[in-house]
Amino acid sequence: MPTYEYKCTKCGYEFEEFQSITDPPESTCPKCKGKTKRIISGGSGFLLKGQGFYSTDYRSDSYKKSEKKERGETTPSKKAEDKKDTAKPEPKKDDK
Repeated sequence: MPTYEYKCTKCGYEFEEFQSITDPPESTCPKCKGKTKRIISGGSGFLLKGQGFYSTDYRSDSYKKSEKKERGETTPSKKAEDKKDTAKPEPKKDDK
């Protein structure tokens, strides 16, 4: 539920109300019982609670590669990976 800001047109008192979107707006000031007007505000900042997402979760491949270069880490070469994939185990021979 959002928090709405109000200002009294009579005394200038500003206050906030935590209410549902479907609730009617406050019409009377809690101090002087004068008429109020809803103030358009910027609202609060965007908050993520819980584990959420991090900017590093979905980095591009090029970013990951350049980061590893900076750290001095090496990755297996493409040729080494290809050799692993294409190497077939030798068939077993039957001892009869």
